[in-house]
Amino acid sequence: MEPSRQEFARRYSQLSPFQLKDELIKWARAFSRGDAATHKFLDAGRGNPNWVATTPREAFFLLGQFALDESKRVWDEADIGGMPHAPGCADRLRAFLSRADGPGAVLLRRGLDYGVAKLGFDADAFVHELTDAIVGDNYPVPDRMLVHAEQIVARYLAREMCDDRPPPGRFDLFAVEGGTAGMCYTFRSLMANGFLRKGDTIALGTPIFTPYLEIPELTDFQFHTVEARQSEMADGRHAWQYPDAEIAKLEDPRIKAFFLVNPGNPGSCAMRQQTIDRIVELVQEKRPDLLLLTDDVYGTFVEGFRSLAADLPHNTILVYSFSKYFGCTGWRLGVVALHEDNIIDRAIARLPEDERAALRRRYGSMMLDPDKLKFIDRMVADSRDVALNHTAGLSLPQQAQMALFSLFALLDEDDAYKKRTRAIIDERYKKLFEGLGVPRKPDPLRAGYYATLDIEAWGIAMFGEDFKRYIETHHDPLEIVIQLARKHGTVLLSGRGFEGPPWSARVSLANLSADEYLDIGRDLAAIAGKAVAAWKATAGVEPGADPKKLPKKP
Repeated sequence: MEPSRQEFARRYSQLSPFQLKDELIKWARAFSRGDAATHKFLDAGRGNPNWVATTPREAFFLLGQFALDESKRVWDEADIGGMPHAPGCADRLRAFLSRADGPGAVLLRRGLDYGVAKLGFDADAFVHELTDAIVGDNYPVPDRMLVHAEQIVARYLAREMCDDRPPPGRFDLFAVEGGTAGMCYTFRSLMANGFLRKGDTIALGTPIFTPYLEIPELTDFQFHTVEARQSEMADGRHAWQYPDAEIAKLEDPRIKAFFLVNPGNPGSCAMRQQTIDRIVELVQEKRPDLLLLTDDVYGTFVEGFRSLAADLPHNTILVYSFSKYFGCTGWRLGVVALHEDNIIDRAIARLPEDERAALRRRYGSMMLDPDKLKFIDRMVADSRDVALNHTAGLSLPQQAQMALFSLFALLDEDDAYKKRTRAIIDERYKKLFEGLGVPRKPDPLRAGYYATLDIEAWGIAMFGEDFKRYIETHHDPLEIVIQLARKHGTVLLSGRGFEGPPWSARVSLANLSADEYLDIGRDLAAIAGKAVAAWKATAGVEPGADPKKLPKKP
């Protein structure tokens, strides 16, 4: 006997949305290949953008040609070259670029001038770092991040994550293999250095990117979690904002850290200024010991975005990935940023003597006085189990591309690239809601990288609580994404896997053409329409009647 749709959905309820996605893709592809299929396969699940930033990549490959010339200049024997030399390399790059054209050459010329004039770089040292990095002939030195690359990326973060109003002092950066690696390194080093311990309580700003929900439950951590929920509703819709009562939970001294994604995932809205001010006040007046970890990968999609790291630099670890904005998920580029004056270093210094002695033994091979080793440098060592610290660091070609991405954004004085990527997202958002047949509400805090649509909230607003009771009794929330895949060839992720509204689906607006989001909107409308029709039949509502105007059942 075939299981019901409800039973079938429940079988997959234990999977994370990203593991379930693989099953959804198989079903959607099978449907789209079927004889009766009139719908092509549409994958708006994982948030991989379908655009790439071409100019910084063109600069990368052009710089690579120059670097090979530099290598062969030192040693040119059949297939063997030498390590590029620094003296005079800036003038040689300028001469090389005088014979080149195209946007990549322009970026390299302007980037060299910017580094020398604005950041105070020595021209030969700067060009040699880029040249040697792109060849990849050396270990990363310094292992945390190359000297010039760190300053360029720090300037990029000051502009994009701090609205060009960074706090006093300096952020130290650790170049990592994307934002997810930054998360893993941060969690483990906080544990290794006694800032967090097994059984500690942390707060999560939910709904949130699924790994933040799953990591605390691993046996390595076993954290207790408190959810600060983006539960505010406005006109029957999710506003994806924190009510004051949710932020007030952070006053509990048992909570050691608050982890959040801002702008949110899957909600895709930036935190409003009122909430930022509330958190700043709470930390300064009641919880100066509270650690904030903010994942701000979507910040570039919101006008005037300002990270919590800008307002609470001493309490905040900032994780940033280049993947979404520049279309480079395959490059694995990210940074962890920590202010030079931070509560973690202070907390380590206050540990009991026996624990500090254990940490001296852990990091003793790295320096004569390991007590002075900063937490961010401990993260670098921990990323290679300390013993292999001498091989730590992000690969140098990756760091070169990261620097070029950052220079490209810094030199885009009119923000043409930023405006275009936002416009791409906005056009797709409009088409999705056109397909749904639902008006969209303007929101200046909306990043719009995702749209998370809640059928239950929509049904309550349209038809009342009877509809809610019906779907909760007769359906499983996963039926939404499963039926979309099996009957429409469309892949979305379930919001439930992000601790979002159980009857919601997350649509990535980065993956497909605008007209394909029109189709996805219609697919979702069809799923909702079937649920409404079934409810009306069960409730005895005439198909054309307005359920809100019918007499209420006793």
